[in-house]
Amino acid sequence: MSRVEAGRPKVVPHFTPAERAARGKAARVEIPRALQAEIEISKDRDPVALLEEQTVTRLPELVPTRYGRMLASAFAFYRGGALIMAADLSRTPNSGIRTQLCGDAHLSNFGAFGSPERTLVFDVNDFDETTPGPWEWDVKRLAASFAIAGRDNSFSHKERAHAVLATIRSYREAMHGFAAMRNLQVWYASLQMEQVLREFSAGVDVKQLKRAEADVAKARTRDSMHSYEKLTHLVDGEPRIINDPPLIVPIVELIPPGQSRDQIENEIRDLFGAYRRTLASDRRVLLEQFRYVDQARKVVGVGSVGTRDRIALFLGTDDRDPLFLQVKEAQPSVLERFVGKSEYATHGERVVAGQQLMQAATDIFVGWQHIKSPLDGQERDFYVRQLKDWKMSLVIEAMSPPALAAYGKACGWTLARAHARSGDRIAISAYLGKSDAFDRAMASFAETYADQNELDFAALQAAVASGRVKADTGV
Repeated sequence: MSRVEAGRPKVVPHFTPAERAARGKAARVEIPRALQAEIEISKDRDPVALLEEQTVTRLPELVPTRYGRMLASAFAFYRGGALIMAADLSRTPNSGIRTQLCGDAHLSNFGAFGSPERTLVFDVNDFDETTPGPWEWDVKRLAASFAIAGRDNSFSHKERAHAVLATIRSYREAMHGFAAMRNLQVWYASLQMEQVLREFSAGVDVKQLKRAEADVAKARTRDSMHSYEKLTHLVDGEPRIINDPPLIVPIVELIPPGQSRDQIENEIRDLFGAYRRTLASDRRVLLEQFRYVDQARKVVGVGSVGTRDRIALFLGTDDRDPLFLQVKEAQPSVLERFVGKSEYATHGERVVAGQQLMQAATDIFVGWQHIKSPLDGQERDFYVRQLKDWKMSLVIEAMSPPALAAYGKACGWTLARAHARSGDRIAISAYLGKSDAFDRAMASFAETYADQNELDFAALQAAVASGRVKADTGV
């Protein structure tokens, strides 16, 4: 290839709606929808070994905490086992139609947060594993999560099936709707939390609806000021992040003996320069109105435990004008070994690009950085966002069967919208069709995988009991 050819812009093919629909129907002939229920589990498969692989790049002192959190329930195990399911999904049939994937689209990775326009929107909210791949992989991860969560809630097989079917039907019908829309209509589509309660709540108990409405009102109080009041105290008149090991450890406590504290703190402060350059110019101007104050390591989630995640405190006009940012380590997506390496130079940029592509509204401070850590000299990728910005997650454990089905409808619609933004929504819609054939296949797949997840959960329990791995269930 000549240098001139190499420098030419990418040629993007544009097919007619009829051609795109024909592609979906042809895929349905090659991979019938009923075939999507099938999954091949290798006999020599070792789920614990996959988890152990991930410990190599994690903080060893936090690995027992990760295992401990995964032991809380079969669903907690599922949340932490994204790599396990990615390996399994790579052996399932798919239509060959790709889109930007969340990569970890289980039901707890949906929730509400504040949009830049200050509305409370419902959307996908975790993109650590995002990368392009078969659209079915997200749908199957979502479907199985409802079956597994339903088992944890002691729901009957019929109640679980109802929730899964409601979720997938919502995805299918929403995709049909997006297929009929103009491109800009799809791009502007969003789901506000009040709309979720209004449109997806048929059959839900009045008390649960009232509780959800109260949670929506409370979410608007969860911001940087709320975090500031919970996570800081005064030290010599200056606010500092509290020390609550192992969950929260100020950065000064992590400085190796013999290294200059002032030098390390200055280097850490300077690292935010790389992040600032990834922001749009107007957001950069806003960020520069805040001064850096302090930083701490903070353990979050289940699957992320052990990665080098931090929180950083900035102050604006005074100590009543705080900004808390979350700095999360971005490692390779668990999907990459099955779909190919990311096209981005850093995994922080991969996460941010995927988030902006899939979400209807994105945090104004989302950005990334590639740094050489002053603590250990290693180069790593991170992405940055606000720690709290009206963030809200519904309590799955407290849901009744009708509430879980209603929540599934919101998740299904949201995932379809996220896929429709980057994937061929017309081809996916044509593949899904108007019958419930795909819905029933996903209900069958979800129960099959819930069975497998219980076996994998038992394998981790046995590994802890035998001493193969160590788990700390106290945090």
